Amino acid sequence: MATKTETVNDLKDLKQAVGVDVAAPVVRERKVDAQGRSYGTGRRKDAVARVWVKPGKGTVTVNGRDQSVYFARQTQRLILNQPFLICDRVGEFDVICTVTGGGLSGQAGAVRHGISRALQNFDPALRPVLKKAGMLTRDSRVVERKKIGLHKARRSKQWAKR
Repeated sequence: MATKTETVNDLKDLKQAVGVDVAAPVVRERKVDAQGRSYGTGRRKDAVARVWVKPGKGTVTVNGRDQSVYFARQTQRLILNQPFLICDRVGEFDVICTVTGGGLSGQAGAVRHGISRALQNFDPALRPVLKKAGMLTRDSRVVERKKIGLHKARRSKQWAKR
């Protein structure tokens, strides 16, 4: 512990002066329920996804339907499977999720965010890879509200000279 006469020149000195353990890394623990599933909540625009991940054959079920039926576009399915591609875990997990709100694009982003969080809870060693790829960060962009006196959020009324 640093005494009052010692000067604090560095953040480590300050931590030692306060009494915080400097060399204590954050240890994340595995969060799995009784059925062997891990949970993650994903959000994007107005969509919210509740995602459960468990070891399996790689099936993805969205609102009771297969991912190819629910997300018809290939780009949406590609967005959905990005966390597995980044972690090199394609086909190792079954995903069950319920999505509400927003459109299909926002829902695909919400499911991706939820899968990333659930994978991190299942295996904390995957966190650095997912974090570096930006999968754990919620995309905070939402639709701007409409203002009074305008047609849309920023579109002004049409002006006629005569």
